[in-house]
Amino acid sequence: MLALGGNALACEGEEPTVVNQFRRARESMAMVVELARAGWQIVLVHGNGPQVGDELARNEAARRLVQPLPLGVLVAETAGWIGYMLQQSLQNALGAARLRRDVVTLVTQTLVDRYDPALGRPTKPIGHALTEVEVARLREAERAVGRDGAGNWRRMTASPMPLGVVELPVVRTLVQQGTIVIAAGGGGPPVYDDPLLGLEGVDAVVDKDRVAAILASQLGAEVLMILTNVDAVFEGWGTPAARPIARMTVAQAESLIAAGGLDEGGMRPKVEAAAGFARASGGRGIIARLSGGPAALRGQTGTTITRDT
Repeated sequence: MLALGGNALACEGEEPTVVNQFRRARESMAMVVELARAGWQIVLVHGNGPQVGDELARNEAARRLVQPLPLGVLVAETAGWIGYMLQQSLQNALGAARLRRDVVTLVTQTLVDRYDPALGRPTKPIGHALTEVEVARLREAERAVGRDGAGNWRRMTASPMPLGVVELPVVRTLVQQGTIVIAAGGGGPPVYDDPLLGLEGVDAVVDKDRVAAILASQLGAEVLMILTNVDAVFEGWGTPAARPIARMTVAQAESLIAAGGLDEGGMRPKVEAAAGFARASGGRGIIARLSGGPAALRGQTGTTITRDT
């Protein structure tokens, strides 16, 4: 199970054009080809933080011309077009490597609790870094803003805890057939199960790492690898004494979380997801830089979290 951050496609300091994001998508698929060549069954979950924030801004800018779409619908939208970029890039890369593997993007819905208290607390950053002028404008419009893990002002939205993936049986069937599946894009549009109406959407963004952990456990994956823009989990992050942590047990990861040394909108959900997967499955949870994925799988870089030492 690979969890790829939305920032891998829309990097800070680079214009988030479709051309640039396609280029990043092509670059990011190189390590997936390595895993396919080694015979791994692969499910890929991707984030959408920068992209869904951009879509929200586009909707608001055009609200006098067309009716804006709810945030949950925008999550589904980004799952479609980001999945398309990754799917096409991976198909081309596999073809160039002369590897025969089917690739498919599946828009999946993520079950949440309609009464989750997190729905009333906007803590997840979306969109790109904001200027002070943009922050003032959003506050005037009564939109939630806050600091992300890097200290940048970002737009914030609610992020309920995921409970499961509605289309799990379909994902399992495709994986068993050898298909590389791109699922739970952007965490998947969140839904709750109403006893009368059935599935109903929620305007929020679910953390893709937490969804990946649940999906990985339900599929019986051996490894959950969370690929991000830092080399590893760091103890003392942001201080001169910061050092990378190569290996942790679940208990050590939980102690690090409890000590408050991890940012709620950044590394904390990644460590929680990797530790939760390791605890539930006995498999390995790995957090590593995107380019170092295969090396992290061999234990040469990144942070590996296991249930025991």
